[in-house]
Amino acid sequence: MPSPTTTLLIEGSFDELVDELAQYIDNLKKAQGDEGSNLQAECAQLLQENKKDDVLKKLVTGSPALNQAPEKEFIAAYNLLVHLIKQSPNLNMFLPRVCQNLSSPIQSSPSNGAGLALSILSTVFNTLQPDNDNRYHVFLAILRVIRASANFETLKPQLRHLDEWLVQWEMDEEDQRKLYLAVTDVAAEAAEDEQAYQYLIRALRTIPSDEASTPEARTLSLRALKSALTHPSHYDFQDLTDLDSIQALRNSDPVYFQLLEIFNADLLDDFNDFKDEHDGWIEAEGLDAAALNRKMRLLTLASIAASTSQTRSLPYAHIAKALQIPSSDVEMWVIDVIRAGLVEGKLSQLNQTFLIHRSTYRVFGENQWREVASRLDMWRNSLVGVLQVIQSEKANFIAQKEQESREVDAKVNGAGMGTQQNYRKQRRGDGEVDLE
Repeated sequence: MPSPTTTLLIEGSFDELVDELAQYIDNLKKAQGDEGSNLQAECAQLLQENKKDDVLKKLVTGSPALNQAPEKEFIAAYNLLVHLIKQSPNLNMFLPRVCQNLSSPIQSSPSNGAGLALSILSTVFNTLQPDNDNRYHVFLAILRVIRASANFETLKPQLRHLDEWLVQWEMDEEDQRKLYLAVTDVAAEAAEDEQAYQYLIRALRTIPSDEASTPEARTLSLRALKSALTHPSHYDFQDLTDLDSIQALRNSDPVYFQLLEIFNADLLDDFNDFKDEHDGWIEAEGLDAAALNRKMRLLTLASIAASTSQTRSLPYAHIAKALQIPSSDVEMWVIDVIRAGLVEGKLSQLNQTFLIHRSTYRVFGENQWREVASRLDMWRNSLVGVLQVIQSEKANFIAQKEQESREVDAKVNGAGMGTQQNYRKQRRGDGEVDLE
């Protein structure tokens, strides 16, 4: 896989290496029954005319035969081809065809073909300078190979560098979208649903506002919306509602947009009204009704938990009514919503209440900002009270210490005066005059 830039070292002059590779390709073709292949002679003629790019065109055109090379010779043969191509200033003329070859099945090694192809593509990627935009096309080929092999784990470490690479390659929005979608497809093929969704959202963000209503934007938006609705652990729909292409669904696909608004901010009652209004629509669109019902119940519980900001507790009866479930199922649903990370709290079976420690707002709007401001005012007033108590106690402590210090000084001075008086009496007893 891609790593820090490396150098490919192969000994020999350009003419010698061309002759060696052309002969090798001829032998591969003849082994497959193509007796008319004469690439070596054609390249020799072009070399005499000093037409290096034409020589490379011949080699690249014949390079699909390398996919039939024995496994132990495969990497060396392709490395030689890459080395020759890099001698040309027109690298982007030849690399796409090589990448296409490596994205195709490796006939000589069906089991290890993906690994061999990734090895060559990684070599090509790493021998290019970091800001060389040809890296973009090589990386797309790497993605195609990984998708075919369903080996997403090999890609994960490299995705950390993707944004940095796009900046270095100076890709426009369309090319960025193409790359994000390629990653989305690879992740989806490997059942990495969360990664697939995140890169699909990135692709949608590259769509300009004036193209938000195009067929491509609509297709990708519906794909993202369906993915968010059906994903078992996706509960935040704000990332969708902020997108222009999603907002465009209000006109092109109003029923889908209505469903999005319900899952974004509404409750189970609203979802049931939607199902009554559009009877059979969910099933016709291939959506899982049971999964949507479950997600809507969890979101409803999160909403009513967030609305109890004053008491911070929910009676079982209130939960059962809102979720339209038997009271005996309340604890199961509360445990599920805690596992989903939407709410934190503790069940009180004795009092039949759910004590809420933390809740998640599904929509953070004006009302929520007011509540935050109210809580901040309460905290500020509480802190002012605490500060006043601390200052009062500090003053009392200082006053007490000063009083204790004065009392100690008084005792010391009193003891000193008594000693002087005794001394004077003793001197007088000895016949000395006490002058005061």
